[in-house]
Parts: sequence; structure tokens; C-alpha cells
Amino acid sequence: MIHPLIWIYAAIIGLICGSYLNVLIHRLPRGSSTVRERSRCPWCGAQIRALDNIPLVSFLLLRGRCRQCGGPIGLRYPLVEATTALAFVACLARFRLSFATLLAAAFCFLLLGLAAIDLEHLLLPDKLTFAGMLVALAAQGVSASFLLRGQSPPNLVLVDFSDALIGMLGGAGLLFLVAEAWLWLRGEEGMGLGDAKMLGMIGAFLGWQGALVALVLACFLGVLGALVLAAGRRASWKLRLPFGVFLGLGGALALFFGPALVARYLAWP
Repeated sequence: MIHPLIWIYAAIIGLICGSYLNVLIHRLPRGSSTVRERSRCPWCGAQIRALDNIPLVSFLLLRGRCRQCGGPIGLRYPLVEATTALAFVACLARFRLSFATLLAAAFCFLLLGLAAIDLEHLLLPDKLTFAGMLVALAAQGVSASFLLRGQSPPNLVLVDFSDALIGMLGGAGLLFLVAEAWLWLRGEEGMGLGDAKMLGMIGAFLGWQGALVALVLACFLGVLGALVLAAGRRASWKLRLPFGVFLGLGGALALFFGPALVARYLAWP
């Protein structure tokens, strides 16, 4: 049994990480430092006081408005903080008190950040995808050397180092070939290289099986989203969708439900 305080700690750490994730989402696409500068109101430029920067709580107390100028605070801020907290708690529930929980939480942090940036800017920063690849490969190497010696990895988030390397190279290479084939056939860019790097990062965390599950789910969700937008006449068929959002959803589903999905598929008559 996990002590109730551990669940609270997981949620609080998730809120704190979600608050920093909002900084990354806002500043990375703009090329600003994420550590040296104090947080400021985007409307009036006033520095945000520490008491006004408490995750979720400050947003509620301020009623979604800047204390200085009354400018609106975007809903993205509390949503990212709450989602990160829920993701960390879900990782604890899925993997219990283990090294896999830390790795899964880092994976969810990166997926959420990449999805949010792609949704707002149609951009998947290399600083996140490459950092994710390095973290995943290093963690898989450590787990293989010290934590899982002589044992079989119990879940997708802890895989053999070779599996992680194959997943990274295979995932990135597959989407790169798809993008190049589309460019050759249609004479226009259909997918950015950031998507290929993001799938490579997913493969580094989940191995090639997890990357494949994430890609299939992302394609299904992407087509579904495009159909919904087209049916509502909110977009044309040439709309450029933020595929990183669907890769993020697919990666999260593969993390939590990948083994069950693979088993169901293999058992299908």
C-alpha cells in the first residue's frame, strides 16, 4: 500500500512541474531563457510576485486576472498544471513506487510540453525532443545495468537499451521516410521533421513496440480530428494539423495501456 502522503506529494510535484512547463511552453518558441528571467504578465510586463505564482491556487484567487493590470490569464496555465499533476498521480498508480514511475513522469512531462507547443505554434522544439531521447537512453542504460539485472522488464517504459535505441532510430526514421515520400509525390511538405524526432523520443522511452502503438493511435486520432473539423466546416482538407498533439496522446495511451492493447490485438480472432 502506498501511504496517502505519497499521493499528495506526487500531485504537488506535478503542479510544480506543470508550472515550469508553462514557462517552457511560453518561452521556448520565442527563444527566451527559461531560468534566468522572472515571470512577467504578458499584458503589462509587471513581474509576477511569488504569492501570485502558486500553481492553480493563485489562478483561482486572482480569478484568472493579472493583479496589476487585470489582463486575463490564459486557461492553458491551470490546465497544464492540473494535467501534469494528474499525469504524475497516474504514473504512480500505474507503476507504483519504482524507477519506472520517475521515467514515466518525465515522459508525460515532455509529451505534454511538446503537444502544447505544437498546438500553439506548430513547432516541436529540438531542445525537448533531443533532451527526451538522451534522458530515455540514459535511464534505460541505468535500469539495465543496475535495477533490472537478471530480470525481465515488467512494462513498456522499462525496456532493453537495444530496444530503446531501435525504437528511437526506427520511429524517427519511419516518419522521416513518410515525410520525404509525401514531399516527392505531392511536391509539398506534409509533415515536419519535428514529428519524426518526437516519435523517435517516444521510441527511446517505450521501445519499438511502444512507438508503433503510439503511431497507430496518433494516426487514428489525427484522422478522427480532421474528420470532425471538416464535418464542422471549420477547416479545409489542406489544414495543417498539429500532429504532435496526437503523437502526445498516442504516446500517453501507449504508456498506460500499450501492453493491454498489444495483447488484445494479438488475441483478436
